[in-house]
Amino acid sequence: MRLRNLPTRLTSGGFIFNSGLEKWDGGPEQAEALHGMAASSFPALNKVSPPTFLKALAAAEMATGALLLAPIVSPVKAGAALTAFSAGLLTMYARTPAMRKPGSIFPSPDGIGVAKDVWMFGIGTGLVLGGLTDDVRDVAKGAKKVVTA
Repeated sequence: MRLRNLPTRLTSGGFIFNSGLEKWDGGPEQAEALHGMAASSFPALNKVSPPTFLKALAAAEMATGALLLAPIVSPVKAGAALTAFSAGLLTMYARTPAMRKPGSIFPSPDGIGVAKDVWMFGIGTGLVLGGLTDDVRDVAKGAKKVVTA
């Protein structure tokens, strides 16, 4: 892990891991509410019971948070997990008209809670792109050492 990635990985990883941890023992009302919102955007989720969905969501959040917090996980892998997770949230936002102002991509008061998660997408793609460009630089430095040796 590069030192420059530490702030984004610690803050986003800690936040997401904690969010999953809090959902892990969530009650039936929370399960119903989150399942209903997700199933309206992803109809295949109607086949999953709300308690099972809540556990799966909690596990996904904790896994994503743990990947970000683990220094042995590359920025590309941690960033890809965060990008995929946040893309799911942003897809739900895009598919739920009540979350947006009419005729706009900007959030309604009901959509702010999900729309603000766009920061996770930015952090995830930044980690992936930064990791890929670091890999290219490292290969180029290695090739230069071989040529000049």
